Amino acid sequence: MRFKVTAAVQHFPLLHTFRIARGAKTEAVVVYVEVSQDGVVGRGECVPYARYGETPHSVLAQIQSLSVTGREALQSQLPAGAARNALDCALWDYEAKLAHKAVWQTAGLSSPQPCITAYTLSLDTPGAMHKAAKAAASRPLLKIKLGKRDDMDRLKAVRDGAPDAQLIVDANEGWQPQDLDVLLPQLEAENVSLIEQPLPVGNDDTLRGLKASIPICADESVHTSDDIAALADRYQAVNIKLDKTGGLTEALHAVRKAKAAHMHIMIGCMVGSSLAMAPAAVLAGDAQFVDLDGPLLLASDRSPALQYEDSLLHPYNPALWG
Repeated sequence: MRFKVTAAVQHFPLLHTFRIARGAKTEAVVVYVEVSQDGVVGRGECVPYARYGETPHSVLAQIQSLSVTGREALQSQLPAGAARNALDCALWDYEAKLAHKAVWQTAGLSSPQPCITAYTLSLDTPGAMHKAAKAAASRPLLKIKLGKRDDMDRLKAVRDGAPDAQLIVDANEGWQPQDLDVLLPQLEAENVSLIEQPLPVGNDDTLRGLKASIPICADESVHTSDDIAALADRYQAVNIKLDKTGGLTEALHAVRKAKAAHMHIMIGCMVGSSLAMAPAAVLAGDAQFVDLDGPLLLASDRSPALQYEDSLLHPYNPALWG
């Protein structure tokens, strides 16, 4: 039986301009999806990402061109990416409502618990990042965007502004292999807890045998569970994002593969609304790092929304999803 599918591009203005090494944006542009049969409606959301050749309209076209018959068939109908993510999560939501059973139960996971999410400071001048860090100093885990010249000035400014926070550094492919020998001792000196995707995709071999006391996490270099085995001797952690895996179904496989490879797990996100975070939050119990702060960066979220108390993310509300 075919599902009725409706989809639309939606815009969520950000509180502040969000900058990474590749560019800046002032709004989150998402694709919202509903799948329905016999009066039961499942909802999903994805964030098309230009880094992977996606636009909101290309993702919308993928969704609208598809005959959706179920979650299992979907895995071969679409490649991993934003379009499959929105549909996959909508189908999980539909199945939960149909069965009157929470997604975490259907997936064989433990009951969701409150967890600490990272809070992201976007790339800016050292002075601006110091000010942002000082304003967020009470948050226990900060993720800072780097990947440009003078990065160590930025890092030191953040550490000065938030001396007690645990720090994740995310270079978004912005460094080069020759930079690591210089940067690693400085990152260690500032007590950084995780380094995310320091080098451009394709430079992963440089990390094999690298002596670093800080775990290095693959982000752009890992998309699905099929990528993990080849990265296990280069990275100590993987950032699993549903917009990369193509939904919760494949993300569950990726988590299992990462655990089998004895890698740390980060559950991450693109900048989207609570509807995009809720399916990812199902996986938080298996993660050493949770980075699901998208709604905290928005000027306004959708309703109903996830509940945050500063950086404490509460289990999702079934009225929102799942």
